[in-house]
Amino acid sequence: MSGQKVRHEIKILSIGGAVQDVFLIGKIFAPKHEHHETVEEFVMGSKNQLDGVIFSTGGGATNASVTFARQGFHSMYMGKIGHDIAGKAILDDLHSNGVDTSLVGYSKDMGSGYSAVLLAPNGERTIMSYRGASAHYDLQESDFHNLEADWFYVTSLDGNFEVLDEVFAFAKKKGIKIAMNPGAKELADKTNLRRLIPQMTLLSMNKDEMQQIYEGKTMEELVRAAKKDVPYVIVTDGPHGAVAADMHHIISAGMYEDVPVVDRTGAGDAFSSGFTAMIAANESLEKAVTLASANSTSVVGSIGAKVGILYDSAKLHKMEFSIKDF
Repeated sequence: MSGQKVRHEIKILSIGGAVQDVFLIGKIFAPKHEHHETVEEFVMGSKNQLDGVIFSTGGGATNASVTFARQGFHSMYMGKIGHDIAGKAILDDLHSNGVDTSLVGYSKDMGSGYSAVLLAPNGERTIMSYRGASAHYDLQESDFHNLEADWFYVTSLDGNFEVLDEVFAFAKKKGIKIAMNPGAKELADKTNLRRLIPQMTLLSMNKDEMQQIYEGKTMEELVRAAKKDVPYVIVTDGPHGAVAADMHHIISAGMYEDVPVVDRTGAGDAFSSGFTAMIAANESLEKAVTLASANSTSVVGSIGAKVGILYDSAKLHKMEFSIKDF
């Protein structure tokens, strides 16, 4: 299309948390019995053997920024870290993936976010988090340094609607589109979240989350309800696939592939950011859902939220879609 920006000219700023993850791998984190969801209890003062330890980085916004970078966009990250080893690891990981970190801020009092991930053999995980600097925002318009961007990709800001209002106000002033994947604390304040949704271009949530905001038993019903407020909507439901809509169509898709799950960390971020990337690139709804599904499928095949994120050179196979006019 004449005048359409190529990907490296499209600027996407991801806003939200950044953490260092340490994965503690071991059979001791497996359920006690089949179909049992409780891991083995640990005796106070005991020593317990692990099968492995892997260091990585995470946080929904940093994960998304790597998707955008690997898909060829001008990807930027905005969030807070501490002056510590974890903060350096987060920055090093972003830099190695070509993410612009010029808008990263440092906390004077808090350490960088950190998570210990207890990883069971079936890929399920229990996460113990210290939010640290990543949950302490003091954002003002001047912190954007008069940024020119095409999209903001907003993840959880720990339910801080004062900061969200600053983000949305700046976006409106500059004509920047907003994609959002809200977190639990944003969902807990339904009134404020509902107030912001009509200002978004794209809303991404899983089925359980969407049911906290809209009425609907099925993914399609939820998408149709949300579409009254926002141009692009996608709802996911794990192995049951996803339903998405734009201004013209609503499509349903199943799984991309049924693959062995090594670690589910970052799967949702990979899906949501993959979908946003293709919409930002003015690709079709089908292509957006395909990349989202493939990106998420690739991520669960490795330990860590970023290792499996796809590059734009990845070859994707076609998916089957059910397509209806909206």
